[in-house]
Amino acid sequence: MLFTELSLSAPIQKALADMNFTTCSPIQEKSLPWSLAGHDVMGKAQTGTGKTAAFLLALFESLINESAPDERYAGEPRAVVLSPTRELALQIEKDAIELNKYLNLHIVSLVGGVDYDKQMKKLQAKHVDIVIATPGRLIDFCEKRYVYLDQCEVLVIDEADRMLDMGFIPQVKRIERYCPRKDCRQTMMFSATFNNDVERLGERWMVDPARVEIEPKSVATDTVEQKLYMVGSDEKLDILKNIISEDDVNSAMIFANRRDECRRLHDELRHAGYKVGLLSGDIAQNKRIKTLEAFKKGQLKFLVATDVAGRGIHIDGVSHVINYTLPEEPEDYVHRIGRTGRAGTSGTSISFACEDDAFRLPSIEKLLGGKLECEHPPESLLKGL
Repeated sequence: MLFTELSLSAPIQKALADMNFTTCSPIQEKSLPWSLAGHDVMGKAQTGTGKTAAFLLALFESLINESAPDERYAGEPRAVVLSPTRELALQIEKDAIELNKYLNLHIVSLVGGVDYDKQMKKLQAKHVDIVIATPGRLIDFCEKRYVYLDQCEVLVIDEADRMLDMGFIPQVKRIERYCPRKDCRQTMMFSATFNNDVERLGERWMVDPARVEIEPKSVATDTVEQKLYMVGSDEKLDILKNIISEDDVNSAMIFANRRDECRRLHDELRHAGYKVGLLSGDIAQNKRIKTLEAFKKGQLKFLVATDVAGRGIHIDGVSHVINYTLPEEPEDYVHRIGRTGRAGTSGTSISFACEDDAFRLPSIEKLLGGKLECEHPPESLLKGL
C-alpha cells in the first residue's frame, strides 16, 4: 500500500515525501486503516518495523481533523506518547518533528536526565499538542501540576512488554487514570509480544481494539552474519581487543548485561587507547546524547551499552555488534544484532559464550528457529592469551 492511498492530509503527505516515505510497512498497512478511522489499536511488531510512524501518523491526523478545545491551559496536551526509555522517546520526538514540518503543532518531550527547567519552559511556552514522555518524568510533572492529562484525546503506549520488564506498569496505570475514560479517547498500544500481562492491559485500557500482529519474516535479519565463539571468561577481554583492532571493524556496539560490567569494560578499553563511549542508565542524559552524537560522527569508534540504553537507537553504518555477555532475554539478542546490517548494508555480530552464560543459548536458538554454530576463535584473535 502506498501512503497516497490513505487519504492523509496534504501537510503530512508533503512531509512524508520529504522523508522519502512512499510505501507502507506491514504494520503501517494493517494498523493505519483502523487507527485513522478512530479505532483503538493493539499492535504486535518488533522494533524497526515502522510502528513509530504507524502511531504518529494516526495521532497527527486525529489532531489535525479535530478542532482543539476552545478553552485550553498551559500543560494540557491533546496527545501523549509513553516510551520506556529516554533514547526511544527522543527518537520518537525526532520522527514527530519531521512529520510536523508543514504543521504548527507544539511537541514537547519530557524525559529524565534532561534539564527540568528547560522542559518546563518549553511546555509552558504555548499550548502543547503532543507530549512524548517516559513514565517517571511525566508523573513528576503531573504531580507538580505542570501537566494535566484531562484533555488527552490520543494515548499511545509504546513497547508495552518493555514497560512490564522495567517495572513501569504501576506508573503507566497512574498516567492512564489521569487521562479521560477509555471510551472518551483513542488508545494505541504496541508491543513486541502479546503475553498474558500485555493482553490484560489491553482489555483494561482499550475499547474493542483492532488487533494487528506482524510476525517478522526472519527473526534475525539476513544482512547480519552471526558468529558464536566459545571462550573462557578470563579470555573475553583480550579477544575483544583483538576483534576491534581488525581492519574490517569500522565501528562496533558492544553489549553487556549490567551497568557495572559496562562501566568496567568501557574503562578497560579507554585505558587501552580505544575511542570508546558508554551508554547505560546511570549516565546523565545530556552526556548520553553527546556520546551518541560523537559515535554517529565517527569521533568515537566503539560504544559499550546495556540493553535498556541500546534499545531504540538507530545508527546506520555500525559494522559490528559484539555480545560480550549473552543477554538474559532472548528478544534482546535480536534487538542487539539489529543495530548492524541496517539500510541495506551487511553487518557482523559476534557473541561470546562462556561457562557463566552458555545456558542462555537454547532459548536464543529457539527464538531464532535454528542453531547458532559454536566455534573456537581463530588464531588471529588469540594473540596475547
